[in-house]
Amino acid sequence: MSVIDQYLSPAIKHIVAINVIVFLATQLNDNFMFSTFALFLPSSHFFHVWQPVTYMFMHGSFLHILFNMYTLVMFGTVLERTIGTRKFLIFYFVTGLGAALLHTGVQYGMVMTGMEPLFRALVTPTVGASGAIYGILIGYAMLYPEARLTLLFPPVTLTARWFVLIFAGIELFAGVTGTAEGIAHFAHLGGLLFGWALMYYWRRSGRLWRR
Repeated sequence: MSVIDQYLSPAIKHIVAINVIVFLATQLNDNFMFSTFALFLPSSHFFHVWQPVTYMFMHGSFLHILFNMYTLVMFGTVLERTIGTRKFLIFYFVTGLGAALLHTGVQYGMVMTGMEPLFRALVTPTVGASGAIYGILIGYAMLYPEARLTLLFPPVTLTARWFVLIFAGIELFAGVTGTAEGIAHFAHLGGLLFGWALMYYWRRSGRLWRR
């Protein structure tokens, strides 16, 4: 067994590899990659039907992919080894698609209410695995609510339950108030919402531990 196989679960290993390959391709031809694989509104001339999936493998900067992949490895590996690779992949894509759905719905709502100009909404791409990552965070917190996590900044220790609740509150506040413009806060909230709903359904139906 290689060092990578020892520390990374099967799905995580492949998801990270795909993200890195796509990121490198984006550095070579960012115009083509963003216009083809980033997420645009369905009414945009840049939109393609595969974008609600491909957008979650794209990132806008090195720090963007670094933080997302770090969080994916830290929490996703535990989650995959707990619920199994097949169920983890379902969970990952459901939360990523849910993030795209809520983000798109809110964006259309902002256009209809005049909060965002239509021309800007039609040409603004959305990229990143963050929606699925937030889904993984809430999935982890629902399975291990009392696990203690220490933030890098500020250096405080919280249980996983409180960690996710605080992050959800921050994202909701930032999304409603328009704080930190350029970040898809409602995509993060979509990942949280769909992650909670799917994990709750699996637990209530007794399917969580079925491989």
